[in-house]
Amino acid sequence: MSKLLDKEVIEQVKEAFQALDEDLQILFFEGDDCEYCSDTQQLVEEVADLTDKIHLNIYHLDHDQETAKRYNVDKAPGLVIASQNGSGAVDHGIRYAGIPSGHEFSSLIQSLLMVSSG
Repeated sequence: MSKLLDKEVIEQVKEAFQALDEDLQILFFEGDDCEYCSDTQQLVEEVADLTDKIHLNIYHLDHDQETAKRYNVDKAPGLVIASQNGSGAVDHGIRYAGIPSGHEFSSLIQSLLMVSSG
């Protein structure tokens, strides 16, 4: 499988991630018959692999209904950006519905930086 992020973008994101203060969680929600779920999952996996401060949790809208309801996610692919503490994820209300590509990719990276800094 080819990478979605090219070398130049990877280097830019790694440089930006040097500013990450606290650990984060990306909660990824997939669903059945979801056109962009596999691409979105690959994208967030590639982003999470760039630092040990980002932890990826994968859920299914139908199989993890309580978790989806807790985070108010009803669309797949869906992302929640949360900070992490000893008891789990701390929700800051940041959501993405669909694949965060194009300009939304920059927003995703900014959201991660913002949540990490508190």
